[in-house]
Amino acid sequence: MYQVAPAKEPNLSPQQMTKLLRQKIKYVFVIYQENRSFDSYFGTFPGADGPFSQEPKGTPGFYQPLMNVDGTTGTIHPFRIGPKQFAADTNDVDHSHPMIVAKMNIQDGVPGMNRFALEEEQKSMKSGKPSLMAKQMGELTMAYEDCDTIPLLWRYAERFVLFDHIFQEMTGPSTLGNIAIIAAQTGQTQWALHPKEAYQGNGGSSPGVPVMNDKNPFWGSPADPTPAAEKLPVNPEDFHPGGNDQTQINLTFASLPLTLQGDHLKAATRRDRDPRRDLADVQHDVTYIASRNQAPLGFGWYQEGYGAGPADSDDGPVDADGLHASYITHHNGPQYFGYIANNPQMSRQLHGLGKLYDALKQKSLPASGGVFFVKGGFRNSLHLKPADPDPAVQKNFLGDDDHPNYSDAQISEALVAETINKIASSPYWGESAIIITWDDSEGDYDHVPPPILAKGPDGSPISDGPRVPLILISPYARTHFVAHAQGNQASVVKLADTVFGLPPLALLPDEERGRQLGEKEFGQKNLGPEDAVTPGVTNLTEAFSPARLLGTAPPLPASYAEIPQSLILHLPEETGYGCKALGIETTDRRLKIVNDVPRDFNPRPHTDPSE
Repeated sequence: MYQVAPAKEPNLSPQQMTKLLRQKIKYVFVIYQENRSFDSYFGTFPGADGPFSQEPKGTPGFYQPLMNVDGTTGTIHPFRIGPKQFAADTNDVDHSHPMIVAKMNIQDGVPGMNRFALEEEQKSMKSGKPSLMAKQMGELTMAYEDCDTIPLLWRYAERFVLFDHIFQEMTGPSTLGNIAIIAAQTGQTQWALHPKEAYQGNGGSSPGVPVMNDKNPFWGSPADPTPAAEKLPVNPEDFHPGGNDQTQINLTFASLPLTLQGDHLKAATRRDRDPRRDLADVQHDVTYIASRNQAPLGFGWYQEGYGAGPADSDDGPVDADGLHASYITHHNGPQYFGYIANNPQMSRQLHGLGKLYDALKQKSLPASGGVFFVKGGFRNSLHLKPADPDPAVQKNFLGDDDHPNYSDAQISEALVAETINKIASSPYWGESAIIITWDDSEGDYDHVPPPILAKGPDGSPISDGPRVPLILISPYARTHFVAHAQGNQASVVKLADTVFGLPPLALLPDEERGRQLGEKEFGQKNLGPEDAVTPGVTNLTEAFSPARLLGTAPPLPASYAEIPQSLILHLPEETGYGCKALGIETTDRRLKIVNDVPRDFNPRPHTDPSE
């Protein structure tokens, strides 16, 4: 049997780890899913910090108020849902900026993490007493899944490294995380440099920076003056003919696509169609990055439904919705940046998901290495259908990016497994690090109070939000390991900085100037990219095995990461694959916690309203 755990791990300094990682890792793949809190997916994982890790009285938000339909007030606590409840298909709870802040219930600067259920319920109330649907929506925030619902994800977490203190960097919905994953901010420095571009109100309604809502990018929209043949795609449902659809303002702060260009950056930026606007806030950054004489590295954003024409196999069906029916426009972080979207050379780095699979098969990723992001969408490319035979579920839950309300969790983990299998069977496995993580916590309960690092133009907390899961897979990873290092989406940027020797975004000249202005104008030290300077943001290197990096223990073979196709193309309800097959005893089962599923619980109050 293959020995997966070194007998002893040597102690290495951070400098030694960095040197070895730069020798071993050339390809970083980020499989970026949607909307799951840590507690909702891995809260009962053995050894992880979950809601049952200590006594309920010492667990923030373990007991939360919830109104009954007769107007009385009761309490609710975390409860497990699984195959019996068809837990793979749930409705979407509110994860807007105002609602996440309200759910965290910050008092005297400390998040109480105790208003998830009540705030969700009250949002749906129309009178003094909640309807059954409103109560069920409140209950849904406290439900959690485990290895009986998402066994493939738990298999990766058990075999490799699960991080249990990674927070969503920005307190708000999906767009924020999809921008922060490449920029380690959503526009704090742009706000400092251009105060008039600040969002108005509570961040949930207006365009502006820092980006705190899900407004679609300007690029590709009807207002974008780019000739139609050269425009970036959008989902046809995102904009309505003759409508007054607001878009987000052009983003002009630095991101990984700039630093990865290395000494080719100046040449690349010459292709920008409007350099005066698009490059106004990164001119010094561009000069600095190009002056370091670092060879360029690859960057790729591969998103389902983005591609058009025969070059991409996943551009979605040509039906009533038209092309790009699977594409979720506001999930494409790079599309918000003019210096990417308005530059034909830079925008060539954005693709349909099928292009990544082609590149892995054809061995055509850049020989220099780089960072490559993977996103699902509204329709799954494996043509799977949910296990729940309910016609409404069969119709509405075909997505694979894990976002509740349209994605099935088991179909979504199948996309993750399919992608990892393709990486593992490619020549790139031996030099790879694969990250599986999520863009925000969905508005579901998580018990760990996040650090409050920054406030927005309205004074509300904008960073950090509740925890999200993060799993790291690599031939050089530790095994059966739970990492407790604290971080957020900027940790992914920070890992790229470390592995590739990139200049941290936070230390680029224009971003430093923005940070300094933010401290001077707004009295805040952490307004800017959080991949350097900001305390408490890990670079994820704790996940790597010093013994494997040194060669005193062999790297993990691809077979250790691969999952049989029979478990990918057939969902757990059909295969019976779950906790028992994995040999995992969840924390709640080990403690013999009575699983009190509310009698009136409904995982889909909107899709399947109760009578």
